[in-house]
Amino acid sequence: MRLPIVHNPAYDAKFSPDHRFPMSKYQLLAEAIMREGLAGPGDFHVPAPAPAAWVKLAHDPAYVDQVYGFDVPRAIEKAIGFDVTERTSLRAQCATAGTVMAARLALEHGVACNTAGGSHHAGRMQGAGFCTFNDVGVAAHVLLADGEISNALVLDLDVHQGDGTADIFSDDIRVFTASVHADRNYPHVKQTSDYDLGLPDGMEDLAYLKTLALVLEELRDRITPDIVFYNAGVDVHRDDRLGRLSLTDHGIEQRERMVFAHFRQRGIPVCGVIGGGYSKDIEAIALRHVILHRVASEFVF
Repeated sequence: MRLPIVHNPAYDAKFSPDHRFPMSKYQLLAEAIMREGLAGPGDFHVPAPAPAAWVKLAHDPAYVDQVYGFDVPRAIEKAIGFDVTERTSLRAQCATAGTVMAARLALEHGVACNTAGGSHHAGRMQGAGFCTFNDVGVAAHVLLADGEISNALVLDLDVHQGDGTADIFSDDIRVFTASVHADRNYPHVKQTSDYDLGLPDGMEDLAYLKTLALVLEELRDRITPDIVFYNAGVDVHRDDRLGRLSLTDHGIEQRERMVFAHFRQRGIPVCGVIGGGYSKDIEAIALRHVILHRVASEFVF
């Protein structure tokens, strides 16, 4: 069977091309997935907007109501990096529901991916860093609340620390948060994950992959999760304008294959989300995000 891929056209909130956040990458990613034959036009699983009750499992209810009502304080909008309008609120709701859907598909099929997600800077009280809702935080809470899982691992390999995820699960032993990121990058004030590894600037493919192999082995001894939420941010790429690491396309492909092989060989489901990727060449970003879906498709049994 084909890799279950979750996508909703609402993921693209139609920002101006000169906006700092490359919003059009979501539609370009879906198009690239179809060009590669990983999915046809009718093959995507399409999520409905997330109910507010789901989102309130991970976020402050007052903040959730502000987002759903398009009434977010200006200071929080500034921290997020864009205005919370009807369109951007809908985008956040759909992307969040998309990760819930992808997680459930992963439990059923062993692996599934969202064409959005990885909004890991949104903490319990508010959004930040282009992240309105923490989709992985919500998805893990929903699956736990429904009894579909008893524990989870969040493996965050985005170039930035998963500070919001660490905040959301700081007092929850059921979810193990692991972040491997560039040490000298945003956020300047880091949170404490269950496992943090800050990497030096300029780490290239070989050193990165050797380090990741050691991380995966260490995590093996720390937790046997019912599901892995994998944030596959491509802002580790050497051409990314917000990254400080120096991976190539080949290095990212090897990273994805290492992660999926490690967990799927143990029979652990993996839900992939795309995380960050930043460049004025938005088509190039989309093609880097395709790598996650291409490699994940190798592990659908």
